[in-house]
Amino acid sequence: MHKENDTEKTEKNIMDNSEEILKDINETDNNKSDSTMTDNSDEAPENSNNETGEQEPEKKELEELREKLRKKEEEYNALFDRLQRLAAEFDNYRKRTQKEKERIYDDAVCDVVSRFLAVIDNLERALQASGINEGNGLKEGVALVCRQTMEVLEKLNVKPIEAVGKSFDPELHNAVAHVEDENLGDNIVAEEFQKGYIYKDKFVIRHSMVKVAN
Repeated sequence: MHKENDTEKTEKNIMDNSEEILKDINETDNNKSDSTMTDNSDEAPENSNNETGEQEPEKKELEELREKLRKKEEEYNALFDRLQRLAAEFDNYRKRTQKEKERIYDDAVCDVVSRFLAVIDNLERALQASGINEGNGLKEGVALVCRQTMEVLEKLNVKPIEAVGKSFDPELHNAVAHVEDENLGDNIVAEEFQKGYIYKDKFVIRHSMVKVAN
C-alpha cells in the first residue's frame, strides 16, 4: 500500500514536470514569433526607405538625360536649318555662275564673229566680182572658202538674218533707204546692202543694212 502511493506520487510529479516543460516550450515559441514579427516590422520601413533612396538618383539621372536630349535636338535643328540655307545659297550661286559663264561665252562668240564679218563681206564681194565663169579656179577657191566659213558660223549657232521680202523689223534691220514700189507691200525690205547676222536667234551681231519699200 505504501509502495503504490509512492508510485502514484512519482507519476504525478512526472506529469506535472511534463506539463511545465511543454508550457515553457510554448512560451518560448510564442516569444520567438513575436520577436520575428517585430523584427520584420522594423525592417519594412528600412526597405521602403532604401527603395525610395534608390529611386531618387534614378529619377534625377533620367531628368538629366532628358535635358541633354532636348539640348541635342535644339543643336540638331539649328545645324539642319543652317545646312538648308547653305544648300539654297550654293544652288543659287551655281545657277548664277552658270548663267554668268553662258553670258561670257555668248559675248565672246559675238565679239569674235563680229571681227570676222568684214572678211566674209570681202569674200562675198570677190565672189560676185569674179563673174559667172564656172571654169575660173580662183572663183572656185573663193567659193570654197565662203562655204567653209558659213559652215563654221553655223556650228557656232550664227546665221545670216533674212531680209529681202520680209517685213521690216527694227530689231533686225537697219533702214538706210526708202523706195516706192507698187509690187511690194508696206514696210517690206526691197533690197539688202549689207548682210546681217544673228546668234542663237536672239543676239544680233550685226543688223542688216536694207532698203525699205513704201
